[in-house]
Amino acid sequence: MINSGDLRLVVGLGNPGDRYASTRHNVGFMVLEQLAAQEHARFRAMAKLQGDLADIGAGPDRLRLLMPKTFMNESGRSIRATLDWFGLSLGQVIVLVDDMDLPLGRLRLRARGSAGGHNGLKSTIQHLGTQDFARLRIGIGAPGRSPEERRARTVSHVLGAFSREEEPLLNEVLKEVLSGLERIQRQGLERAGNHINALKEALALKKKSERDSLDRTRRWTSMQ
Repeated sequence: MINSGDLRLVVGLGNPGDRYASTRHNVGFMVLEQLAAQEHARFRAMAKLQGDLADIGAGPDRLRLLMPKTFMNESGRSIRATLDWFGLSLGQVIVLVDDMDLPLGRLRLRARGSAGGHNGLKSTIQHLGTQDFARLRIGIGAPGRSPEERRARTVSHVLGAFSREEEPLLNEVLKEVLSGLERIQRQGLERAGNHINALKEALALKKKSERDSLDRTRRWTSMQ
């Protein structure tokens, strides 16, 4: 369990290379890239960690961002190496991962849990030897309603890019994840989870407010 002020490592799961940069499976990488850009931090290749690393801040309060470069199915090797190298505990790390069981616009923060069929989490559990680490699941939506359709389209879905129609909501989600990470650091995992897990409702209200504002503008314009 991450307590207030304890977060020291944020891991985004994804696949390396331009080919995968914009895919749904890489939404964890997207969060870290946006956070690094916001904080004017740069990623550097760390061969001993089998990943790219960026630092935010300095000293005991430094926050490290890790993008494993092992490909998704071997992500745990990089995470294990990073924890060992910096002497970090499981109570100081959170893993950001895409989740096909959640619609785009939903987040699910958990202190522990199974892999849920996600190969990146499966590798992480294997190399850490436990399921007791925090993870933030970021909804990417499912490719179909029936189990048969989902199985047939899973690979093409997770390795496909977000559609143009999805991009505005994706951008809002990325902002909310960054805000959520700051909230976790400030409040701890349990308190932050109450807010983060209610993201869908917050975004729905925001979209309704934007629509109402647009409608008012149109009505006002039509009266001119």
